[in-house]
Amino acid sequence: MESHTQFDRLLAEGLAASGAGRADEALGLFAQACDADPASGIPHFLMGSEHASLGHFAEAESAFANAVLLSPAFPLARYQLGLLQFSSQRAAMALLTWQPLLDLPESDALLHFVRGLSALARNAFEAALGHFRTGLACEPSNPALCGDIRQLVDAVEKLERSAGDSADHSQATHVLLSAYGGRLH
Repeated sequence: MESHTQFDRLLAEGLAASGAGRADEALGLFAQACDADPASGIPHFLMGSEHASLGHFAEAESAFANAVLLSPAFPLARYQLGLLQFSSQRAAMALLTWQPLLDLPESDALLHFVRGLSALARNAFEAALGHFRTGLACEPSNPALCGDIRQLVDAVEKLERSAGDSADHSQATHVLLSAYGGRLH
């Protein structure tokens, strides 16, 4: 019981440090939480989120991968791992990482966001927009994630308006991914 209380305290203190912009302290607290409960994927996920917000994408990917290994049914960790892979031009790997998310219920926004990103990888912009909008209508519990998807929708819509049919879609996809990939939550 004591270790679980310590685990919860370390997570809470780490989240507070992260919210206050003290990334090194947050990372240290999350590492301690990993030691307090080695079977939990949560502190690894939080470390991944912290690293991603700092632009340390290799460290973020490693932490998200650990979270998925320890908690394979943690959909947000799997989504974020795939998103890092996707935004670093490894769409095939991301699609493999996301495969279990395709079994989520239709009411889950992550299912539709993954479908949208998959369509985006194929330059199927209209299909991507449809999936993103469906996901946003699911009212997911992660406002930051929804904000990122709304930005992606705006970028795709702007691209469609300005470029029309003559667009170089591979360059367009790169622009969209770079705009989205830099803000992972």
